[in-house]
Amino acid sequence: MGVTTLIRHWKTNAFAWLLLLPSLLFLFLFTFYPIAKTIKLSFYQADLATPVPTFIGLDNYTHLAEDTVFWKVMGNNLWFALGTVPTSIALAILMAIFANKALRGTGLVRTAFFYPTMIPMIAVANIWLFIYTPQYGLLSRVMKSISAGDVNWLGSPQLVMWAMVFMVVWKEAGYFMIFYLAGLQNISPDLYESAHVDGVDRWTIFRKITFPLLMPTTLFVTIVALTNSFKLVDHLMIMTKGGPDNASNLLLYYIYETAFSFWDQGVASTLTVVMIAVLLLFAALNFLGLDKKIHYH
Repeated sequence: MGVTTLIRHWKTNAFAWLLLLPSLLFLFLFTFYPIAKTIKLSFYQADLATPVPTFIGLDNYTHLAEDTVFWKVMGNNLWFALGTVPTSIALAILMAIFANKALRGTGLVRTAFFYPTMIPMIAVANIWLFIYTPQYGLLSRVMKSISAGDVNWLGSPQLVMWAMVFMVVWKEAGYFMIFYLAGLQNISPDLYESAHVDGVDRWTIFRKITFPLLMPTTLFVTIVALTNSFKLVDHLMIMTKGGPDNASNLLLYYIYETAFSFWDQGVASTLTVVMIAVLLLFAALNFLGLDKKIHYH
């Protein structure tokens, strides 16, 4: 009996691993292997001056530590994340609550909120490039109509990052709204009915019932939003090329420039390792910081 059970258990596990094998194969080929190759290449000098990569140890990392452009790009990316992540999440929650309680035109409201997400980033960048263009852009026309003067949003080092943040929030908030909408619909209506019977005000209901029960969604959305803040670069190709004076340059675009404009594969690999480490750190901090506050339901 024991042998029969053991054989059945082995067959079940073998069948499960066979089902997982295609996914594990793709995961290894397109995730683990490239990461390992990138980490290895970060210890080599691999540029146009060295057709055959040469081992240089930690020199690439030392070079980055002394690179002022790298630190400026890192600062830009941190500000970009701080500007887009909390704002997108807060706006997504408000949109989800409104769409969830809309008495009329619920489908239209949800579609209107979600529509920017369906537009490709390249198209969004072209739309907002027209909006931000000085003199004849839509925003300039509006400002002139109220005698507010003209502003070169994409040409000003002080304003370009704010312009990028506003555009990304406009595009991403509707996507995050879908997750919060699903979370709201999983909250029992009995909780709200009890709170209304007790005369609890709306802000207290949100603070004590809605938001705590949305914490699993918030954890997921926060990690996705942080990841997006480091991987969104399509708009830079269209709108600013990282300028002016690297004021809008982000880490992934800097990696692209280093690898395919300067042809320095070693430094580009080092930058990629740094980006992976930063994303892993943010993910770990999110799990450690938010996991204790999560109420699963």
